Amino acid sequence: MRARAAVPLELWGGVECTVNRVGDHYLDQVERTGHGARLEDLQRFAELGIRAMRYPVLWERMQPVPHAEPDWAWSDTRLQCLREAGVRPIVGLVHHGSGPRHTSLVDPSFATGLAAYARAVAERYPWVADYTPVNEPLTTARFSGMYGYWYPHGHDGRTFARALIVQCRAISLAMREIRAVNPAARLLQTEDLGKTHGTPRLAYQARFENHRRWWSFDLLCGRVDRGHPLWDYLRWVGISERELSPFLEEPCPPDVLGVNHYLTSERFLDERLHRYPRSTHGGNGRDVYADVEAVRVLAGGPAGLRSLLREAWRRYRIPLAVTEAHLGCTREEQMRWFADVWHHGLALRRDGVDLRAVTAWSLLGAFDWSSLVTRTAGEYEPGAFDVRATDRPRATALARMLPVLAAGRTPHHPVLDQPGWWHRPDRLSYPPYVARNGRTARILGGQEPQAGARTLLVTGAAGALGSAFVEACRIRGLTHHALARPQLDIMDAAAVEAFFTLRRPWAVVNAAGFSSADAAEREPEGCWSVNVGGASILAHACARHGTALVTFSSDLVFDGARAPYRESDPPSPASVLGGCQAEAEALVRAALPSALVVRTAALFGAPERASFLTESLEILARGGVVPAAADVAVSPTYVPDVVRCVLDLLIDGEAGVWHLVNPGAITWAELARKAAVLAGLDGDRVEPRPAWSLARAGCRAGSTELTSERGLLLPSLEHALERWAQAADLRRRFAALSSVSLRSRIS
Repeated sequence: MRARAAVPLELWGGVECTVNRVGDHYLDQVERTGHGARLEDLQRFAELGIRAMRYPVLWERMQPVPHAEPDWAWSDTRLQCLREAGVRPIVGLVHHGSGPRHTSLVDPSFATGLAAYARAVAERYPWVADYTPVNEPLTTARFSGMYGYWYPHGHDGRTFARALIVQCRAISLAMREIRAVNPAARLLQTEDLGKTHGTPRLAYQARFENHRRWWSFDLLCGRVDRGHPLWDYLRWVGISERELSPFLEEPCPPDVLGVNHYLTSERFLDERLHRYPRSTHGGNGRDVYADVEAVRVLAGGPAGLRSLLREAWRRYRIPLAVTEAHLGCTREEQMRWFADVWHHGLALRRDGVDLRAVTAWSLLGAFDWSSLVTRTAGEYEPGAFDVRATDRPRATALARMLPVLAAGRTPHHPVLDQPGWWHRPDRLSYPPYVARNGRTARILGGQEPQAGARTLLVTGAAGALGSAFVEACRIRGLTHHALARPQLDIMDAAAVEAFFTLRRPWAVVNAAGFSSADAAEREPEGCWSVNVGGASILAHACARHGTALVTFSSDLVFDGARAPYRESDPPSPASVLGGCQAEAEALVRAALPSALVVRTAALFGAPERASFLTESLEILARGGVVPAAADVAVSPTYVPDVVRCVLDLLIDGEAGVWHLVNPGAITWAELARKAAVLAGLDGDRVEPRPAWSLARAGCRAGSTELTSERGLLLPSLEHALERWAQAADLRRRFAALSSVSLRSRIS
């Protein structure tokens, strides 16, 4: 059945619900995102304009004990809630899982056990029409049977193939049992199709992988017979004809093919190992080669989702849906990616491809996919909602874009004026490879920035914080004006008004002003003029022109008497800088209630910029002693973390005061010692001192630790320090400095 123009492209949704097993430990995304305890999430989803929802009623969660009656309480409430909201559930039974503890992907009982569970689900919910018994069986088989990431941790073709056969057999048997209860039930089968490209020498390997990517669909459709390109491979790895014959005798073709697609789904194979990092090197026993993202190396770009969907349509002529469309990246790139996918879908429908829907995945984000969910590191990437908010999931700009698309309108957020990174010149991380098929149109750089794109203004661009924002805007494809004081004096109201009238920025990041407490004590009038007067002038200009504003404050608005401090705690400054910042906060929020006021503390980042940490390490590397306060506790903040988060919040349209720090409190002396250890220096030469003895006007005893009642959005301080040390290559940098210092002392 072809898509009809009168039937609009539907918006579907989904929550990341993987329950994968690593050793004897289960990792449950539903619990990690908190969705397991939040029924109200479903109403939030329905308000996005979602017509159908991929939703988990997972075997491992509902029936962990064999032959026991499943506990339906959780799914009863939630499926009924979806039904009442007019959202069709697409029920998933296994999502990257291996079943309860008594079975596994290579155990034939997995298939029969899932079938029995599927029948129980169908009997419990006879009104449910759409099912995905097993999500991405091919991907799960690879991760569990070939790469060893997940249970049963196989590392060979035999385990991989058997895991795939068992899962596909489970899908067939599950649908047979479901249809015995509900003959109209539909199979929506998902898979990450991907595609593999390669050099001429590795064309044979790419060809094999491109046949393999269709295996799950081919098995279900009854296509894997003696004429199949990979029949001999299956027999070679030990799959018998007896195991394959049920797929030919009782095919179970999907009613809808669900295509899950990510930017990393397309790969490129290259035997020239010197071009790529060692982490990408691998092989097949015949050749050794690098396996990298095609988008990072192919001069003409990867095939892309539109091409992959067209391939699937031509191969099967079965209705399609994009069942996962997510990008773990910054907010504007998430929005650009989903908008791209949506527009590809509309174009395919105009060409006669029966594409039914595009799925917003994952609405609540996901944890630890950067490590393929093999550990609980707490690395989180938000989706349409950010679950790190304290009281309830916080809607992001993506959540505001989805209803616009669902209603058939065009979103107009300023960040959509520019293309995603996968279209830009800087997408290439390796020497570009020009494919023989002549697809070289984008080798010159892809889509160039669009003329007339709305701009973002960064003031104080010459400072440490301002320059970090400028670099982030460049990397993120955010059109911006970077202005230091010589180009724009924010204390000159006429100059500010002239700039706004001419350039009409959609947002301002105000990174100008005093940041040194000692300097503020020496120049109180100058501090007030910039931090208070300049910020107020910008706020009034933003109010007149309808421009978003983010401005900065710090922990110094508090006196350190009763930490930790939250956003709602009243300011109690005990220094000139803190007093100016507190007054600036009040004036900015009065002039522009929609302003975002970010309090941070003890910034550290680029090693070439002067800061407490870099100065301390340089002294230690030269053999000196660093006196540091042992009675002053702060919440140090890694500049790249806060810059990334601030831009995301600005794009989301957040307002009010927000504390953004790497969680944790530490004294200056402890901080210097930790940095010394990371740099390979002697931390014992950090000398703890009381604050009063350091002769620093801005340093007072106490704790100004910041925490948040709105949400802890930045990674831990330990994680931030480790990444800082690695990014700055501290050991190499200060080892060289130590050697120079030692030679000079000897001579």
